[in-house]
Amino acid sequence: MTEAREFWISSGYALLDRTADGRLAVTDAFLRALFARPEIAPVAESCATERSLHAALLEDPRRPVSDMELAAFGDPDGRENYQIVLGFRAALLAADSLESFYLSTFREGGISIPPLFLDQVAHVVARNMLDGVTDPFRARAAELLFRSQRVTLQDGTVMCADEEIVDMHAAGQGYSSLERLIAENDTPLRSVELDVLTEENAEIYWDRSDRFDTVLDLTFTRPGLDALCRVLERWVEHFLGTEVSVTPVRSISDEKWVWHIGLDTTSSAILNALYKGEEVPEEELVNLLALFRLEFKSPEAMMPSIAGRPVYLGLAQDPSGVLRMKPQNLLVNLPLATPA
Repeated sequence: MTEAREFWISSGYALLDRTADGRLAVTDAFLRALFARPEIAPVAESCATERSLHAALLEDPRRPVSDMELAAFGDPDGRENYQIVLGFRAALLAADSLESFYLSTFREGGISIPPLFLDQVAHVVARNMLDGVTDPFRARAAELLFRSQRVTLQDGTVMCADEEIVDMHAAGQGYSSLERLIAENDTPLRSVELDVLTEENAEIYWDRSDRFDTVLDLTFTRPGLDALCRVLERWVEHFLGTEVSVTPVRSISDEKWVWHIGLDTTSSAILNALYKGEEVPEEELVNLLALFRLEFKSPEAMMPSIAGRPVYLGLAQDPSGVLRMKPQNLLVNLPLATPA
């Protein structure tokens, strides 16, 4: 049997505790890492008040911070950064777990948490739900839950590479914030090579997981697309406690089509138009990368009016060729009988 490998050190998974039901509980170590982020760490221009507060929060990351303390900041940008991070901290501490925070944030609407922090939570939750995984394709596919991808369509293939990594090297930049984080965790850095994962070389993923520099093939019938299906199934079960099966499909040929979910903004618009019977221009339709059929293993978990019917999912790149998945869509838009 293949042994599970360590991966995604940069997620902060090792800094968190696990609850009795397998979810993630906030710890002081995780909060310290939050205050150590480069957006919050003092810079040369930081005033004495900011430096003092930062040191105090590293000592006691749950320490209350008054409006008076923030008002004493000399830099308004620094003050705003602290207000944002402290708001994020408050929301985390008010929740029973990171999973509870993530789900309630999207269910309640009026989201004020920056996408950067929501992606960070999705990253570490994905690491938690995949703990013990031995399939490198599933780990790579799960990166789509929290990192945007640049898509290449050629000769019928669908290739996804990490947007930040591709753009960084295209621009000839030095270390990105990601690479600095890896360096701080003593992960060896090598020159980036964007290798397409195949069944023959897939094991290279584990040593490179925190570099996000492998390419996922999402072409129909390829292992990458199957792996994404398993990731989506696990995402639903981990958050909602509901077992589903997800299968790739070429098209939607269903006269009783009753429910669909776009996994990103572009696919939502395309599926909405198709559902209404509208004509979608070919130049828009080509952006649809994959379609899926989701079925509940227990139909009684669905809304009674559509119990037993499939839910169709779409995944698409935007017009600029970037895939930005919104995995929260799958959690808040499923036709559940009763919300989890």
